Formats: sequence, C-alpha cells, structure tokens
Amino acid sequence: MQLFYAPDMDPASGRYALSEEESRHCVRVLRLAPGDSLYLTDGRGTLCRAEVTDVASRRCIVEFRECTEGFGRRDWYLHVAVAPTKNMDRLEWFVEKATEIGIDRITPVVCDRSERRTVKTDRLRRVATGAIKQSLKAYHPIIDEAVPLRELVAAPFDGDSFLAHCEEGLPRRSLKGCLLPGRRSRILIGPEGDFSPEEIALASRSGFVAVSLGESRLRTETAALAAVHSVAFVNEK
Repeated sequence: MQLFYAPDMDPASGRYALSEEESRHCVRVLRLAPGDSLYLTDGRGTLCRAEVTDVASRRCIVEFRECTEGFGRRDWYLHVAVAPTKNMDRLEWFVEKATEIGIDRITPVVCDRSERRTVKTDRLRRVATGAIKQSLKAYHPIIDEAVPLRELVAAPFDGDSFLAHCEEGLPRRSLKGCLLPGRRSRILIGPEGDFSPEEIALASRSGFVAVSLGESRLRTETAALAAVHSVAFVNEK
C-alpha cells in the first residue's frame, strides 16, 4: 500500500491534486502512472483508495474509488507532554517512533530545568506525517506549540494524568500498574535534569499521579517512548 497525506482532500469532489512534494514522490520516486492505485488519508481517520489519472513532474491527479471512515480507530487516547531535548534529533526520533506505535497528541513542555525552550513544531509535524505514511495510519497526531509546565498542568483533561519523575524519597507508583485498557491518558515527561521539587508538588496538587517507568534512569526521549509503548501494550488486543 502506498499511502499519501492529503489533509485537505474532499472525497465528495471525486478528484484530488496531490501537493507538489507528494506529486514528485508519486511520479519520480514511485514511478506511478495513470491506472495505478494508491491510498490517501486526511489524518483524521479517513482512508481512500484512489486511481492515478494524470501525471506531470509537479502535479498528480487522482480519482477517488472507495473510502473508509475511522480506519484504524483506537478505543484509547494518549497525550504525551515531553520536555524538548537539547539535541532536536532526539525529540524528532521520539515523535517518529511514538507516531508509528500510536499517539494522539504531543506537547513540548518547558520546565524549570529545560535545556531547550523553543521548538520548531513545523519540523516535528513533518516527521509525524512521514511516520503515519510509513506505518499506514489514518490518524495524524496533534503537535502543539511549546507551553510552560504550569500552563499544561492547569489545563483540564478528561482522563488519567501521570507525571514520571526520578526524585528519590518521594512516593511513586508503577506506570504499568496504573494503566487501564480503553482509558484516556496524559503522561508528563521531564527534562534530563528531571522536574524540580516545586513542579512535582504543583503537578500533584493538579491531580497528576507520580509514576515510575522502571529502575533504569532513562533519557528524556527514551522515557517518553517507554510510556507510549506501555499504554499501547496495555491496550493490545
């Protein structure tokens, strides 16, 4: 299956023109020709099979043949808020792998000990787009702009909220022991220097459950991905 991202597609129109970038990939890389089939997704759950009808180096026109709504819809929801890593390649790696496994929303969160406070979210969204195409998913995760931790913990959330920290002497529960299938979960992952005591106390007052991801001390992006995998594993059927 060759999957293309088409966030503005309208199956009711009958036809769609791929973007210049997607057209170039379709024609020059995959060498698709009129009559060949491909698939499109709007990133909101719609998956359509289409047929190439007209090609040029910067334009590829397709006609819709059949569409499925809610393709690959999950009965659980995951929002991970993660402190941006100093090396952006590591954050991009997390976004790619988390999208492949399954995630609904990613929020870069700025903490007291953050080494990076600005994030190029357009780049992260492109990474997520490539990941949904590679892993054949019809849902594109939301990638938020970076927000301060205090703003994030104050935001309402209809589900279970967890904060993963490494502070010794403070009570923590195992994340895998807290997760339940079919639930909405929000998990907060801190920077390499961990959350400050004030941030841990603030999150606790805001209803976040303090959790551990195991005995190993993990890098930020590794901890975030471990949390994603834990949620996916609990919901595996």
